Amino acid sequence: MPDAATAMRVVELAGGVGGAKLAHGLQAHLGERLSVIVNTGDDLERHGLLVCPDHDTVMYTLAGIDNREWGWGLAGETFAASEMLARYGEETWFRLGDRDLATHIVRTRRLREGERLTTVSLKLQAALGVRAAILPMADEPVRTRVRTDEGWLDFQTYFVGRHQEPEVHEVRFDGIEAARATPEVLSALAGADAIVVAPSNPFVSVAPILAVAGIRDALDAARARGVPVAAISGIVGGRAIKGPADRMFASLGGEAPSALAVARRYAGWVDLFVLDDVDAALEPGVRDLGVDTVVTDTLMVDDASRARLAGEVLGALAARCRPAVSRDGAGEA
Repeated sequence: MPDAATAMRVVELAGGVGGAKLAHGLQAHLGERLSVIVNTGDDLERHGLLVCPDHDTVMYTLAGIDNREWGWGLAGETFAASEMLARYGEETWFRLGDRDLATHIVRTRRLREGERLTTVSLKLQAALGVRAAILPMADEPVRTRVRTDEGWLDFQTYFVGRHQEPEVHEVRFDGIEAARATPEVLSALAGADAIVVAPSNPFVSVAPILAVAGIRDALDAARARGVPVAAISGIVGGRAIKGPADRMFASLGGEAPSALAVARRYAGWVDLFVLDDVDAALEPGVRDLGVDTVVTDTLMVDDASRARLAGEVLGALAARCRPAVSRDGAGEA
C-alpha cells in the first residue's frame, strides 16, 4: 500500500458490526485520521437509559474491548443487573450487560445535563482510548421503524425482540425531518480525502445516514472536488454477511440479493465498488453501472483480514485521489 494511502483523511459511513470491523482495519492504518459517521436510527431507550447500539459496537471494537465471540457487547460481560430487572418484572429481551450499563448511565446523565450527543460520544471514546472519531449522524433523535405483517415495529423490537423473522414491507425514519448534520460531521466530510461506505445494511444502516439533512449535500460537494467514494458489499454469494439485508432486498428492493443489487443502490454517488472473490462474475455488471471495481476477499474474520481489506481499499482510493492527498504533503506536488 502506498504511503499516500495512510496519509489520507478518511470518512467511513457505518452501521454496527460490519462497520465496526472495517473501522478497526482502517484505524490500524489511519489512527486519528479516520472519522466514522455512525447510524443512530437503531438507538433506543431501555430502563430510562439511551442505548446507541451501532455507536457502541464501533466504539468497543476500536477500543479493543469488544466481545469477539458474540459480535456485540463487551468482552467478559456479565448480566447480574439484567437478571435482577427480570425479577422485578421488567422486559429484558434487549439485555444490557453490567459493564455496558455504565456507558448508558453516563451518556444519559450527560445528555440530561444539556450536552450534545456528539460531545458525549467523543468524551466516551476518549476515555476508552479510541484514536478515530466516531460521530453520530445527528444530535437529534432518529428512530428507524419497519412495517411488517405485525404492523409497525421499532427496529430493535424487530431485530432483537422478533429475531428479524417478520418480513419487512416498508422502512421509515421517525424524527428525520428535524435531524441535521452536526458541525463535526460536516467538518469531517469537508476535510476528507476519501470516503468509504462500510459493508452495512443499505436500507437501515446507510440510508438513515444519507437521509439526514446536509449529509448528502456534503457528500456531493466532496465528490465535486475530486474526493472518491468507495463502497464494500455486505452481500456475499447472495447472502448477507450478517443481519437481514438479503431478505430486505427481496421485500423492499424487489430483486434478489446480490453484490450487484447493492451496487445498484449506490450507483450515481459511489466511484469504486468492492465485491468478494466469490462474486467476481458480477464485476462486469457493476462496471456497466459506471462504477469501478475491486475484487478481493472481503470477509473480515480476524484483525489481520480487517487490516488487509482496509489496506486494499485505501490503496485503491489513494490511486484515485493523489492530488487531494498532496495537500498534506504526502502526494504528488
